[in-house]
Amino acid sequence: MNGPDRIPYRQVLQLELLASPAKNGLASDPNRIIFAAMIAGQAAGFGCLPAHLGLGAEAFGHLAARYFPNETIAARQRCLAGIPEHEDLVKLLTAERAGQHDSELWIASIVATACAGSDHLWQDLGLANRDELSKLMWINFPSLARANSNDMKWKKFLYRQVCSREGIYVCPAPSCGVCTDFSKCFGPEN
Repeated sequence: MNGPDRIPYRQVLQLELLASPAKNGLASDPNRIIFAAMIAGQAAGFGCLPAHLGLGAEAFGHLAARYFPNETIAARQRCLAGIPEHEDLVKLLTAERAGQHDSELWIASIVATACAGSDHLWQDLGLANRDELSKLMWINFPSLARANSNDMKWKKFLYRQVCSREGIYVCPAPSCGVCTDFSKCFGPEN
């Protein structure tokens, strides 16, 4: 998946994006680095996100113009099937956002869109590793990051949060510690 020839390309793209001056003090928004990582990953062929990261052309255009105004963003066209939980995931994420930056709303939508992918969430987002996703969660959704104290895989954790808010409990075991699927929910994501 992470071929040796594409990893440097992603890094070069990310550095080029970050070298472009952002508008109106947005260079200090920590999501600028995250956006650059996702855009570079998507352009390098990583992840499942469509060309506009699932934001739509207009919103993505605003994001690019604000955070990377001097850059031409070459994205790969992809189709990603929608998921019925998308709205519920966006609601969860926006309800739990840090409230520090408007960009958190875009991040919420992008993360919800990436949940439609078939890999780990960090991979579906086009990020380089799980640490980048954990940083994204701590910056944008710190209450959710704190709640994931046992380091459950993020996509499973988000779905579990959505289900628990709806009163839906699909886990057969009374606690994760005694579940036979423990290794599928917790542990390394490589």
